[in-house]
Order: sequence, then C-alpha cells, then structure tokens
Amino acid sequence: MTGRWQPYLEYRDSGVDWLGEIPTHWETAGLRYVLRLEYGDSLPADLREVGDVPVFGSNGHVGTHSQPNTLAPVLVVGRKGSYGKVSFCDQPVFAIDTTYYTDSRSTSANLRWLFYALRLLRLDSFSQDSGVPRLSRDYVYQQRMPAIPLSEQRAVAAFLDRQTAKIDTLIAGQQQLIELLQERRAALIGHAVTKGFDPDVPMKDSGVERLGRIPSHWSIVRLGYLARVLNGSTPSRSRADYWSDGTIPWLSSGKVNDDVITEPSEWITEAALQECSLEVIPTDSVVIGLVGQGRTRAMSALMGIDATTNQNMAAIIPRTRLRGRFLHYVLQQMYSPIRESGQGANQAALNCEVVADLRVLVPPVSEQEAIAVYLDRETEKIDAVVGDGALALDQLDEYRTALIAAAVTGKIKVDE
Repeated sequence: MTGRWQPYLEYRDSGVDWLGEIPTHWETAGLRYVLRLEYGDSLPADLREVGDVPVFGSNGHVGTHSQPNTLAPVLVVGRKGSYGKVSFCDQPVFAIDTTYYTDSRSTSANLRWLFYALRLLRLDSFSQDSGVPRLSRDYVYQQRMPAIPLSEQRAVAAFLDRQTAKIDTLIAGQQQLIELLQERRAALIGHAVTKGFDPDVPMKDSGVERLGRIPSHWSIVRLGYLARVLNGSTPSRSRADYWSDGTIPWLSSGKVNDDVITEPSEWITEAALQECSLEVIPTDSVVIGLVGQGRTRAMSALMGIDATTNQNMAAIIPRTRLRGRFLHYVLQQMYSPIRESGQGANQAALNCEVVADLRVLVPPVSEQEAIAVYLDRETEKIDAVVGDGALALDQLDEYRTALIAAAVTGKIKVDE
C-alpha cells in the first residue's frame, strides 16, 4: 500500500498466504495459541430480563438483558447461522449460544487489534456444515496470524481506530447525500405525476388523501380499464426442449429492479412459449413484482425489449389512453400503497387482480408523454450523481479494507 505511511526496513516471508511478507522481527502463530473461543449461553428471547446489557447473537446486537456473561471489552464471533461475523463491544455483553466470545480471561492479546486481525481471516467464508451453517472452533484455531509485541498491537489498534473513524465519517456523509438525492428524485416524480407542470391549471379535490388536489382535467381510473394485466410462468426445468438453444427472451422477477429492462434473464424455446401459458410482452409495457419480503414486491420496470415473464411478476400492457413510460413513474410514486395491498397470511403478495384494481391518476396522453420526457431527463441527472456516490462508497470501503490489511500485516509501519 502506497501513500504517506512508510514500510518497515526489512521483511521476510511469513509462510502464510494471506500475510505474505512480514517485518523481520514479527512471528506468526496459530490462533489456538493467541485466544480461546468460549461458547455463548442459551438465553431465549422470552427469558431476557429488563436491563441495559447488550445481547449479541451470530449477526451482532439482537437485544438487551439484565446480566452479562462476558467482561469488557469483548469479541463476539458468529458460530451458527450468520457464522463468522466478528463484533467488538467495549462493555460487558451477554453472548448467546449461536456465538463464540473472547474477553481478557481467554486472551492476553489486545482485543481491539484482534478485532481487526480476525476480520481479515474472512471466517464467514467457511462452514463445516451443509445443513445449518456453522463455524468450527477447530478450524478457527488452525488459522495463523501475526504474533507481534503487545505494544505494537496497541499502536496498530489505535492507528486503525483513528483512520477508520475518518473513513467512516466520509462514508456516512456520502450515504446521507445519496439518501437526500433519492428523496429528491421521489419528490420530483411525485409532484410531476400528481400535479403536472402548469401552476395555474384549475385544481380539484382528488378524494384520495395521498394525492390531495389534482388538475381538474385529470382522471382517476381503474388500471384494468387502461391496460391488460397478466402474468406468465416458468417452463419446467426438467424439459430440455424448453430451454436448450432458446431464442425467446424470458424474465425472472428480479428484473423489476432494472428500471428499464434491456436484457433477458434467460432464453426459452418456441415449444415453451406454445405449451406453458406464456405470452410475449411488448416493449413499452410495464412489469411489477408480485411477491417478496424485500424490495421486489411492488417494484416496477419498463420493458425495453419484447419478452415473456415468470409467474411472480405482472405484465401491464397499456391500451391507447395510457403510456408505459408515464405509468412506470406513476407506479414508482405508488410503491408504498401498492406494497400494503399485498395479500396472504404467510407471505405478503400481490396478484393480477389487485394490480388491475389499482386506481391510477391519468392526464391526457400528450401530458403523459411530456411528463415522461421531463422525468427521463431530470432523473437521469440525479441517477448519475447517485451512481458516482455509490462508486465513491465502494472505493472508500475498499480503501478501509486495504488500510486495515496493510497495518495488520505490517505493510506499513505504525509508530508506537
């Protein structure tokens, strides 16, 4: 790693792949000689007593309790489920039975330095079990890491605390900027598809609380009157003649995250099209996700290609009074209320009937086209800045990781 930090004067091969060369006065050691991993204790959620002691599970902080089972500071390592995640806490915690933990009773190393070092081992990349994923304690003990004087451990930990705090501040600022830009984008779309451009146009009460007053010449119409709503299917994977050498685009439900779909998920054959209740959805139609606990349900995308779809999305094919690009922006503005209309006891879901029954705000076609052109132009500007921000976040995260690796492995010299 280059920059204003200098390397040590002399290095030697560590014999450990991930460490590479280390300063000549450093040694390496198996983790079994550096720390002992203690098992967390059982603590069902309904037995947790009121208190301010953090409870840590395999994926980090999961609640509070009245009593700790560790000293402070402490490292908690995920053991089952979200295995391998390393958490640090500077107060006593209760580590539950999906974790291992290490405090001053089970290591003589600096725990903050250990926190940085263990993260480099990528313990979340190894599971002993194909059923419930879990991290083997023996596997952890077999890993090798630097063995350096305690004074240098403290120096490295203090250095990384200072430098990563600066990086984290930059990351937080960049995330806040992206959130503000996304809010600006949503507000821009919301105003354009509910108020239009003309501030002097006569207005009327929409009768819908979330819309408020709307241009008096606009209508609220059931979507099923303005478009055909249908979904597709997934041809049997056991039928090679449905998929092999296919020429017809087919979309999985994840494609609703693309905004404008220009590439298929896969290709199917003419036999699949004819035999599996599929229809080719034309360009400029809109698809919307029907299922999923994440963002996918109620997400929409504009069709930039002709394609078939699976059963987990609805295709909306506009008739003459509706333009697909305008509808796509309307559905973005309606994302939250559409999600709330999902049905099903086990998993919230939409269906074609629910989508067809949506009431959408419809201006004349000429205004729909003008609004879509305006929003294409303005959202493209915002999306470009958001994309730059996302790239900056990736670069900051990469730099943070590289800095930790450089300090822990001795590629840069940290003064005591």
